[in-house]
Parts: sequence; C-alpha cells; structure tokens
Amino acid sequence: MARSFGLLAAWQLSEAMVPVVVGLVIDHAVAGNSVTSFALWGSVLVGVFASLMFTYRWGAANAYRIDQREDHRLRCEIAHHVLRPLGARTGTLSGGTLSLATVDTSSVGGLAQSMGNTFASAVAVLVSAAVLLRIDIAIGLAVLLGVPLVLGITQLVTPVLSRRDRDQRTEVARSSGTAADLVRGLRVLKGIGAEDEAAARYRAQSQVARAASIRLAGSHGVMESVTIGLSGLFLAGVTLLAGKRALEGTITIGQLVAIVGLTQFLAVPVQALGRIGANIAAAYASASRIVDFLHTPPLLADGFAEPPLGSAPALSLSDVTTGALNGFTLASRPGELLCLVVDDPAVTRTLMGLLTGEIHGDGITGEVLLDGAAISDLSLRARAQRRLVNPHHTELLEGTLRSNLDPDSRHSDTELVDIVSAVSAQDIIDLDEKGLDQRVTPSGATYSGGQRQRITLARALAADPPALLLDNPTTAVDAVTEQHIARGISALRHDAVSTRITWIITTSPALLTQAERVVLVAGGRVVAEGTHQELLGQPAYQELVLR
Repeated sequence: MARSFGLLAAWQLSEAMVPVVVGLVIDHAVAGNSVTSFALWGSVLVGVFASLMFTYRWGAANAYRIDQREDHRLRCEIAHHVLRPLGARTGTLSGGTLSLATVDTSSVGGLAQSMGNTFASAVAVLVSAAVLLRIDIAIGLAVLLGVPLVLGITQLVTPVLSRRDRDQRTEVARSSGTAADLVRGLRVLKGIGAEDEAAARYRAQSQVARAASIRLAGSHGVMESVTIGLSGLFLAGVTLLAGKRALEGTITIGQLVAIVGLTQFLAVPVQALGRIGANIAAAYASASRIVDFLHTPPLLADGFAEPPLGSAPALSLSDVTTGALNGFTLASRPGELLCLVVDDPAVTRTLMGLLTGEIHGDGITGEVLLDGAAISDLSLRARAQRRLVNPHHTELLEGTLRSNLDPDSRHSDTELVDIVSAVSAQDIIDLDEKGLDQRVTPSGATYSGGQRQRITLARALAADPPALLLDNPTTAVDAVTEQHIARGISALRHDAVSTRITWIITTSPALLTQAERVVLVAGGRVVAEGTHQELLGQPAYQELVLR
C-alpha cells in the first residue's frame, strides 16, 4: 500500500507539474526567444509526461492488486466461517451470503484504491497550493483555505449516505436470497402450483430493495451535485482572481497559464477528495454487514472427549426436555435397526438438532449420550467418526456422481455399485455412459427429487458410520422402490455380526417392517414400542402409518 500510495502521489504531482512546466517554457523559452531554454524546458516536460505515465501505470496496478487480494481474503474468510467444522448459526439465506461474498467484499476491498487516490489528490492539492503561493500569495491562500471549506460542506451528507447504503445492501441481499431460493425450489413450486405466490413475494421484496436503491442514488446525486457545483464555483473564482492579477501585471503570462492549468487540474483531485466520504460510507456499510456475519456464533460446540477405540456404538437420550421434546427417553441396542414414528415435525427437528449437536447449552435437561459421553463434550472428530445424521433435505455438490457418493475415495467401483444398488439407484448410473463419473450440476438440478434422495441416502450408507440417523429417507420414491431400499439398508448395515446402529425416522410400512424395534413418539416422548405388527393394534400408530 505504501508503494502504491507513493506512486499514485507521484502521478498526481506529475499531472500538477504539466501546466507549471508549460508556464516556464512560455516565460523562459517563448518570451525570451531562446532555443536553448526551449530545448531544456521541453526536455523537462517530456520527463514529466514520462513520469506521469510510469507512475500511474504501476501505482494503479499495485492498487488494483491490493483490492483484489483484500477482496479474495474477505471472500475466503466468509466461506471459512460458513464451511468450518463448527459451522455458523447465521440464519442468512444462501443468496444473502453470496451477496456478502461478492458485492460487500468488493466494496470493502475497493477502499484501498480509493484511499490511494485520495492520498494522491491531497498531496497534489497541497503541492499545487505551495506552487500558487510562490506565484501569488492571495491565490495560494485562496486554495489552501477554500479547498477544506468545500470538502467540509460536501461531507455533511456522508452520515445519511452511510445509513442508506447499509439499508440498500441489506435489502438487495434479501432480494438475492429470495431469488436464489425461488430458483432452487422452482420445480417444487411448479408441482404445487405456487409459482404466482412465490413470484409475488419476490416482487414485494424487490420493490423494497428498489426503493432503498433509489433513496441511496438520490443521496449520491445530492453529494455529487454539491461536490461538482461548489468545486466548480471555487475554481472559477480562483481563475478569475488569476486573470485579474495578470491584467494588473502582477504575474507573467507564463504564470497565468500555470495558474489556469493548475486550476483546471485541481477540479479532479478536489472532486476525488469530496467523494471519499461516500466511498468510506459505502465501505463502512459493507464492512459492518461482514463483521456482523463473522460474529455469528458457531452452530456446534466442540468438546475434548474421545470414546474408547473399538467400542460398540451406543446412542441414548435420557429424560430429555428441550424444544418439542418432553421427557424423551430412548436407548439403542447393539446392532439394532430402529424406526421412530413421530407425530410432530417439531419433535423430529429437535431430535435431529440434539444428535447433530446443533442444539446444545443451557435450556436442556436430561442427557444425550454417544458412546457413553455427552455429545456436546465429544470432539468434532470423534462425532464425525462415530455417528452420521442425514437430514431430510440434503445437498448434492457440483462434481461427479462418484465424488458425491464417496468424497474420501474409500470405496472401489464394485463397492459403490453395490451400495447404489442397495438403494435402488442403479438406474442413475445407467443414465450416462460415464456411469459413476457422470457430471453432477450444482444442487443436482438435473436429477429428480427421488433420484437426489436416493443418491444422498447412498452417500450416507457409503460413509458407513457406527451410528446412523436417517430422517424420512424414502418420501420421494414409490412403494416398490421403498421395499427394495428397506431390504438394502438392512442387508448393508445389519448382518448377523454387525454392531452398527441405525435409527430411521419414518412412517413408511416398508421400512417399519424391516425394523427390529419401532417406537411411537407422541407429545414429545416415547409412548409405545414393539414391532410394526405389534403396534398396528394402536389407533394412534395406525393413523400415522396407514394414512
């Protein structure tokens, strides 16, 4: 930055020296009719232009490099905050996060170049004032006193700009988030005929963002008008004073040319100095949004406990009360395939949050244990090694089918095909001649809902965790496919010697039939347990699984 600021200041000084040297050429060479002086001062003018070109090229290049590096670092910091193992409890829509990582980081990163130009402009104004003082004290003092006055008046609107800039960026981010979610869910919206309602919601949010942008543009327009108008009037006054001095014979023709040239030149740096308030306001608004985002708390708590190596997996909740759970008690059995029939989606969300570790801290009574230790006390590495919670809505990532199924490259092609076949997804491999190496678009947009669900289920099974929790993994497939998937999960994870634990939240009879034990959850607690056939005699159970 120091090198960039120095080069940009040298560029502005070279710009300022052009009219000064031209004035010297007129006074010493043209008026004096001296070829030697003309050659000498002409060479100086060539040197000034050479300096002007060199310093601007390298100064601007350095400033741009600084902007891009800062922009990149901020983007990486935002991405790291979201993608770190602890996660981030932001509540920000994906489109809003994208806006932070693009528009806001660019605004903050661009401040370095703006500050460099401002520094160079300040240096140019001071040097120009010094030159004008040597030519005429009154003109020099007018510049030294007038420029700060003009800048002070133009900065009066800066607080309004800062507030409106922040409001505008917030509303644009919300619109971006709404648009991104609308595009992502377009197929579902079409399926339920809700396109008009979704479009109306986006239109309303877009109108709010538009109004905020118009208010911001109006403030910028006022500031630009004030800056250009005042600086123009001020510099016109300086030029008028210089002309008067020339008519009086107080200054030479060359000095008049230098003064008029400097006055014309000063219009740009004075306006640049006037805009710095708006630039800082915009960068401050963006920086505030980024800081607020980076200060959001982690999603998970990281502990230090490590379960004994080689121990059989164990998962239990004992008299847990939090959220939608009310005295919830349930313990796994070694090698068990367990299904949970839940009457309230809020109970499912709370249970999933507890087992992922997203719900932790004060406000929870009872114990949630994994391999004998509280989940929140276990290290993230231990949790990742011992259990996998596969939510109902999961994402596919851009890449290949293989990289989505087996991101750590743990399985051979034969093993992957067996896992894919277990979830009745062989047809997905056959979709493309590249098979497992077929391309997957972002979010798996080219696959149907059922295909995406089967791929994510296969990915969970390929991870082969000791304890696996699945949330309604077959809601997007037909009954025949459900039967095949139920048998596949049982065969893959629960042979005669397996100690793996599998909990499945479902109301699918096909999965419930395969379970060794089924528990009925109502009112936030376990109210009955047995096999699927045993529980069919209970009306509450029938209502949930046979509707």
